[in-house]
Amino acid sequence: MNRLLELVPKATEAQTRKDFSSDQEVRWCPGCGDYAILATVQSFLPELGVARENIVFVSGIGCSSRFPYYVETYGMHSIHGRAPAIATGLATSRPDLSVWVVTGDGDALSIGGNHLIHALRRNVNLKILLFNNQIYGLTKGQYSPTSEQGKITKSTPMGSLDRPFNPVSIAVGAEATFVARSVDSDRAHLTSVLKAAADHPGTALVEIYQNCNIFNDGAFDVLKERDTRDGATLRLEDGKPLVFGADSEKGVKWDGGRLVVCGSDDPGVLTHDGAAADPTMAFALSRLTGDSAGVTPIGVFRDFDAPSYDELMREQIETAVAKQGAGDLAGLLRSGDTWTVN
Repeated sequence: MNRLLELVPKATEAQTRKDFSSDQEVRWCPGCGDYAILATVQSFLPELGVARENIVFVSGIGCSSRFPYYVETYGMHSIHGRAPAIATGLATSRPDLSVWVVTGDGDALSIGGNHLIHALRRNVNLKILLFNNQIYGLTKGQYSPTSEQGKITKSTPMGSLDRPFNPVSIAVGAEATFVARSVDSDRAHLTSVLKAAADHPGTALVEIYQNCNIFNDGAFDVLKERDTRDGATLRLEDGKPLVFGADSEKGVKWDGGRLVVCGSDDPGVLTHDGAAADPTMAFALSRLTGDSAGVTPIGVFRDFDAPSYDELMREQIETAVAKQGAGDLAGLLRSGDTWTVN
């Protein structure tokens, strides 16, 4: 249970999706995966039981970053790549708020890369939703940090030379305490991941595979289509074997320091443990991809309980006040042009 949620005032009356739907016209391209994510989030928020005025969505720049306009909570459409930094200030200064960040693969992993990894390593009480469509959509189809090598776009007419970032690998490598992945069109799965993220006391990163039907249509179809998804998707469930396939005929085991696909009857098939303090398994799972192993994990890779930055900061403040007494910041600011620091 997220002990930090206890500091956030609860709603006094039952809320519905309608309560979290703003009066703003939703302006994404028809068929965009963002619509499905928005509908899922709006339906999920009443389950938090938190008053609307105590929920904040902070976004950066990009198609996904229009999100705060469409959710009837407080929010801020901030600047490119800086949403985690702005949200950090808000979350640490206002423990009575539930703070969410909405960002995209370009916004978060290009200009915003450092802000993202430092929020993750600090374990600030933020929930970060990273919409990954593997393309720059708002600026009309340039390759992004998650575009596959060889991707032909307006900015890479002969194919991208860059090796793509793996957002889950980056998050686990930055010692994030909660890392998950879901798919825009799988409403039930996305809702379960959002619940787990909200329940986590610290930074939670949720990568959401999101279809851009204009500039990168069908990028995740193999994970969505009825006839391919079971064989291409490894659903991570804590305490359950790592098996997949239409008849759960395949599994995952260690082989020479890496994870490989095997038969589900292999005695080496592993059981998922997202709460493990050691992130080795979570990182190894993040390296399984459709290209490398023919399967892509979705679900919660890591959910490790550790003190949040917010909690540790408040403990330091309380200790300082107990030893030295409360300071007078307003008086200090108005005291003169120079200060003497002892």
